Amino acid sequence: MTKTVTNQRPYERTHPWLTFAFDLGRLQHTDWLALGEAAAMIDRIAGAPLDPDIAEEVHKLYLARGALATTAIEGNTLSEEEARGVIDETAALPASRAYLGQEIRNIVEACNLVGGEIAGHGRFALTVESIERLNAVVLRDLEVEDHVAPGKVREVNVSVGGYRCPDRRDAAFLLDRLCTVLNDFPLPDGNRYAFSILKAVFAHLYFVWIHPFGDGNGRTARLIELAILLEAGLPQPACHLPSNHYNLTRTEYYRQLARASERENGIYGFASYAIRGFADGLREQVEVIREHQEAVAWVNFVHEQFRESRGAGAPRQRDLLLALSRQPGPVPVNRLASLDATTALAYAPLSDRTLLRDVEALARRGLLSSGPDGVRANRERIRAFLPWRNDPPS
Repeated sequence: MTKTVTNQRPYERTHPWLTFAFDLGRLQHTDWLALGEAAAMIDRIAGAPLDPDIAEEVHKLYLARGALATTAIEGNTLSEEEARGVIDETAALPASRAYLGQEIRNIVEACNLVGGEIAGHGRFALTVESIERLNAVVLRDLEVEDHVAPGKVREVNVSVGGYRCPDRRDAAFLLDRLCTVLNDFPLPDGNRYAFSILKAVFAHLYFVWIHPFGDGNGRTARLIELAILLEAGLPQPACHLPSNHYNLTRTEYYRQLARASERENGIYGFASYAIRGFADGLREQVEVIREHQEAVAWVNFVHEQFRESRGAGAPRQRDLLLALSRQPGPVPVNRLASLDATTALAYAPLSDRTLLRDVEALARRGLLSSGPDGVRANRERIRAFLPWRNDPPS
């Protein structure tokens, strides 16, 4: 009896979906619409003028959210405030929770490593060695199982939940092949943002399928996504959005991962899920930036409105309006005189009637609006291009 000789690798029998094929024609038209919208929002975020202090605050906000999200998926229970404290080095975690802070610090260090490479060399080279380095940082100073060697491709067979990962003999081969495919991924001129998002999604899914390391695979996959998006020129805050989306929709994330290997077109379902979540995150980010820009524009507008005012009450009315502008909602009139130290000092020697006259004067100028819950700054005055809306007939 003659034996059949074959060069087939183990994964080809056990994981036939690992073909490294990605037919862009199988994406839904709604995916392409979401990608186009995402690209437009990325351009808007990248070109948004912001005060440097505010820009730094936005950067830290999304870094903290991204670092927390990518670890929270793996079980980190710190709050966003605690994660921010770890990043700012102001957190004092008890010894029993110190490892949670270390997980956050490791992700931040890995993000800085990626960002530094791109800032210095224009790219983050996706190689087996560079990805091993990321995994080593992810697991630094954390307790791991005996079979786990941080920064080294696994030499044992493992399973995650009900998913049996490719044979250990294929782990390094598959990781190397993934790097080759990603480095050859098309990024056409004029569509660089859209195709980079697709590349990041493809990289994430294939990396967690391959599961090349003994631990830290999910966190490493999300860092590879970050590297791809940063290298494509996306603003740093936007690059943390995929991790945040996966964490906010954790149950669906795991469901989509499972379905991706169970169905013939599973990769496209995961792509739709990831693309739409990324677009939703960008909308929120655009709104955060718009609110900061509007706040600055409103302060400038208020100062301009009072620039020619010579009355003794003008500075007092201006400061009252600015204090009111910083409130999250309407404020009852009887609380206006104590909004902040400046208004409290200004109105302490004055009568309630003077306060009411100031409110009426600001209302006549269209600078504040009143309602059943109190008064608020009329910031709509500076929203020059809001669309007209016709109220439906009652």
